[in-house]
Amino acid sequence: SIMGLINKGAGVIAPLLFSAFILSGIGSLEDLTSEAKEALASKLITPYIIMAIVLTGLIALVKFSSLPELEFTKDDEVEQKSIFEFPRVVLGAAALFFYVGIEVVAGDTIGLYAQSLGIENYTSLTSFTMSFMVLGYLIGVFFIPKYLSQENALLGSAMLGALFLVGVATSSTQSGTISEILWGWSGVRTIPDSITFVALLGFANALVWPTIWPLALEGLGRHTAKGSALLIMAIAGGAILPLLFGKIAQISSDMQSTYLIGIVCYAFILFYAIKGHKISSWRSE
Repeated sequence: SIMGLINKGAGVIAPLLFSAFILSGIGSLEDLTSEAKEALASKLITPYIIMAIVLTGLIALVKFSSLPELEFTKDDEVEQKSIFEFPRVVLGAAALFFYVGIEVVAGDTIGLYAQSLGIENYTSLTSFTMSFMVLGYLIGVFFIPKYLSQENALLGSAMLGALFLVGVATSSTQSGTISEILWGWSGVRTIPDSITFVALLGFANALVWPTIWPLALEGLGRHTAKGSALLIMAIAGGAILPLLFGKIAQISSDMQSTYLIGIVCYAFILFYAIKGHKISSWRSE
């Protein structure tokens, strides 16, 4: 949760800085001339060079740091020879696949959805989703597992996610009542209810990653490293599911209703929270 807090905290700041320093004073993106587009592209070069330098420095820091090798306990009771013989790991990877997919959809499509509704300054709306994720991570840091178990946190996240998706598909694209209630008093811009529910998906998604990992890796013993590698590969969901979302939205010409396909993601996460993480063998006993 702490790492996620740092990660998504950067996700809140980056779109705001991008809008302030890169997109300021250029007007509507749709009306840009070819010269203006070239000027905008040139403004992107320096920030990416800086990011490349910083990341290279971090790579060098990790490479030459004297980090100890991780040692995993050798459990004689663990008889499985392959990581795929652990249902809770395989199902956990599938749950993470769906989670990362719907997380990327919530964060990366909110701006496009707002643009389709004619909302101004839509490029900064990713910060709303990331802000709710930060709030969710803070809850995780302070309440899990002392006051809230990992199973219940995952269960609640799946149910909230499905509920928010229904809200996206059925709520108003004009009225901003919900955002007025939640943060209108702070002076932050309000947005239509349907877009607010997309942002709220960030809150529902925040606790999924830090709860699935310990549930999936419990009791793996010497297979812990391979189990972790399998879970990491589930990040591919963030590359595949948004493409599926975009294709369906394009075919249906109804982006608002397309969000409902995410219910499949939360349904599987719900299954994993209730039963999937408890399955110890593929064979029925």
